[in-house]
Amino acid sequence: MIRRRLAVLALLAPVAASAQNATIKKAVGTITEADVRRRIEIIAHDSMGGRDTPSEGLDKTAAWVAGEFKRLGLKPGGDRGAYIQRYEVNLTSPDPDSSFFQFTSPAGQRLKLQLGADVMIQGTAPRALSTSDLVVIAAGASLDTAKLAADLIRDKIALLVFDWSHGMASGLQAAAVAVVARGARGVLLPVNSDSMAGMMGLGMPRGPQVRLGPPRASNAGAGGRFFGLAAEPRLIDGLPDLAAAIATARTMTTTTVTALPGWRVDAIGKMGDAKSAMAPNTVGILEGTDPVLKAEYVVVSAHMDHVGGACSGSTPADRICNGVDDDGSGTVGVVGLAEAFVLARPKRSIIFVTVSGEEKGLWGSAYFADHPPVETRSIVADLNMDMIGRNWKDTVVAIGKEHSDLGATADRVTVEHPDLGITIVDDLWPKENLYFRSDHYNFARKGIPILFFTSGLHPDYHAVTDSPDKIDAEKESRILQLVFYLGQEVANASGRPSWKPESYKKIVSKENQVP
Repeated sequence: MIRRRLAVLALLAPVAASAQNATIKKAVGTITEADVRRRIEIIAHDSMGGRDTPSEGLDKTAAWVAGEFKRLGLKPGGDRGAYIQRYEVNLTSPDPDSSFFQFTSPAGQRLKLQLGADVMIQGTAPRALSTSDLVVIAAGASLDTAKLAADLIRDKIALLVFDWSHGMASGLQAAAVAVVARGARGVLLPVNSDSMAGMMGLGMPRGPQVRLGPPRASNAGAGGRFFGLAAEPRLIDGLPDLAAAIATARTMTTTTVTALPGWRVDAIGKMGDAKSAMAPNTVGILEGTDPVLKAEYVVVSAHMDHVGGACSGSTPADRICNGVDDDGSGTVGVVGLAEAFVLARPKRSIIFVTVSGEEKGLWGSAYFADHPPVETRSIVADLNMDMIGRNWKDTVVAIGKEHSDLGATADRVTVEHPDLGITIVDDLWPKENLYFRSDHYNFARKGIPILFFTSGLHPDYHAVTDSPDKIDAEKESRILQLVFYLGQEVANASGRPSWKPESYKKIVSKENQVP
């Protein structure tokens, strides 16, 4: 009797495997070039206004994604049984005629930088400040605070020089705070990388200043201390002595302080009262099929925001920055993957997330990571997508491959599906520090292994020319199919992904590390 039962089971196993393969094939078939293009045209339409955080267009985008999640039968994972999760931001508007920095050289040359376009203030902008001295601080590889003698920098404006062309230096804010703590009236960090300046919106027309959290007390009084970021090409425009001093500072390998006596800096920041606003994430959950493993989750994420009308090439005739690749491509990818996974539910549950505020500082993903709809320790992986619709036909970069065994899993899945014509490669731009520049990082710091899929930067990055006609929807559909196969592998595996020990120590924040 037992043998007969085993024989029946042996006969049924191939039948079950065949049915599963047919289900997977049907699910993959829903990820099409036509659907990618159709969805891109919806969320990157001018009516979405460029999806700035916060904005009416961003809310419309979130509502559209939420509607798709509802249509697909996903469980709401947002606030109070809804698909939308909201977090608070505040907005203040500078007076454009009364918010500026003016540098005057000893020879009388003047340069005015507009607050919000050429200079961005982190923290509180001074209402009025003037000083007669500048110092240039060369940070070298990292700032040595022991060399910041207070008598060298007290009551001066400090230009803190890092080489941004090698990527975003770690500890920038801490370094600027250290300079202010030594008595500097203010600190400006000249940004000499177009990519970094573009990422932060320097040199672009700006609307209200948006900050995370509820409204706070606005400007400091006269003499208030500040630190900020300056677009270097504008900072040195017509000021050869200052340009030479900054160029010299970039050659330094250790921290040095150079005085530039005889300069005058006038800084005026006139800001309106801060107003509160709410920004959206969208969250939908697909329950897994396994009675035990469904209590664990794989996150599939992308950011749905862009920069509104503040990007390169904006004109009165074409002022909306549609953000088709950045990151309309990832947003429609999340929706397309949700549709496929609904047809082929894996053992673990899947959380589909589109966040906002990425362009402001990874705000939405940070909020979601701190306020997930499930326990953080139950999330086994994040598969993040940002800019997957351009560049090479046959390649996608998976950043983070070297930090966990997700990299090996992705390589194996790629080999198993040569028909997709996609090769996964390691980070091609390590100097850009992309690992720390998209939403997956907020999952990684919580101890969740990640892979970040991207096709990389291009001349239309943060430009009004990032338009629907330039997206490669056919290529994106193949990348999404690959991510689907990878998600199935991770969500059906008996064990959860694991970190490489050294990467875990380096990346996961101390408070989230498990001994």
